[in-house]
Amino acid sequence: LVAIKNKASKWVREAIEKVQRRLPFDLRGIDSDTGAEFINHPLRDWCEKHQIKFTRGRSSRSNDNCYVEQKNYSIVRQNVGYFRYDTEEEVYYLNRLYAYLRLYANFFQPVMKMTEKKRIGSKVQKKHDDIKTPYQRLLESSYVSEAQKERLTRLYKALDLFHLRQKITACQRKLFSLQKKKNVKNKNLEETVWNF
Repeated sequence: LVAIKNKASKWVREAIEKVQRRLPFDLRGIDSDTGAEFINHPLRDWCEKHQIKFTRGRSSRSNDNCYVEQKNYSIVRQNVGYFRYDTEEEVYYLNRLYAYLRLYANFFQPVMKMTEKKRIGSKVQKKHDDIKTPYQRLLESSYVSEAQKERLTRLYKALDLFHLRQKITACQRKLFSLQKKKNVKNKNLEETVWNF
């Protein structure tokens, strides 16, 4: 989760580099949607330079990125709503909120992974594995080094769920208050224009 000022390739690349530094494993690929903020020469060149495979969803096929979009709702929209956060201050608090949400979602939010899906007549039968947090799944992964697992465990032990939720709530309140001020200002502007 990273908020950026706008869709300029400079900000998108910086956001990807920030995410890359936080990952407990090597970034091997990026699968983007078909937006111009991703489909451009600077990002393609950056991926080639860092030997990162770059793929994209198919044009006019919204289901290609359904899993990413689902996380966009369950993590982003449920925590920040559908407001437009476009000022420097809003982007700052949005990134603070995202830093806390990243920890909360990865260390404390369990998820199920589908292991099997088969169609029996008109019904689809799905089987899922045990519910685990992404952190627990990383500890079981052979793709994560022991040093990274130890680093993640130290981070997990240092986290306090109660204080983390307090920080999340404080950032949400700040963002909503900034949005409210902006809406009041815009409403006053509209009323002034309407009175002329």
